[in-house]
Amino acid sequence: MDHISIPITDTTRTRAFYEACLSPLGWRLRGTRSGRYVGFDKGGSPVLYFGVSDAPSPVHLAFVASDEQAVHAFFDAALAKGGKDNGPPGLRPTYGSGYYAAFVLDPDGHNIEAVVGGVRRAAAPAENPE
Repeated sequence: MDHISIPITDTTRTRAFYEACLSPLGWRLRGTRSGRYVGFDKGGSPVLYFGVSDAPSPVHLAFVASDEQAVHAFFDAALAKGGKDNGPPGLRPTYGSGYYAAFVLDPDGHNIEAVVGGVRRAAAPAENPE
């Protein structure tokens, strides 16, 4: 994969939210463009872009966390920056053995997850990880 583009309504708010909650997961701000786009990466080329759209539709993004502590840091930072609790940190045994995650809705309503032992490493993929 080269990149993902997510529709948003406000780049300033999105930048502050994602800088705070993705930092504990090792992501960093890569740059902005024209006041309409903001990009983040975890080393290398930008892989996650947010761009202003008149009609954004919600998506689900799951980010790998290094450990349960990072999942909690992600969750706390997201709530502090205006995210809404969509599932506090904890085990999700219905998604797989050892699947530990937290879910928040970002300011545009996107379902954002931080996970340890996620689908990529779980014994069986979740049927509906949302």
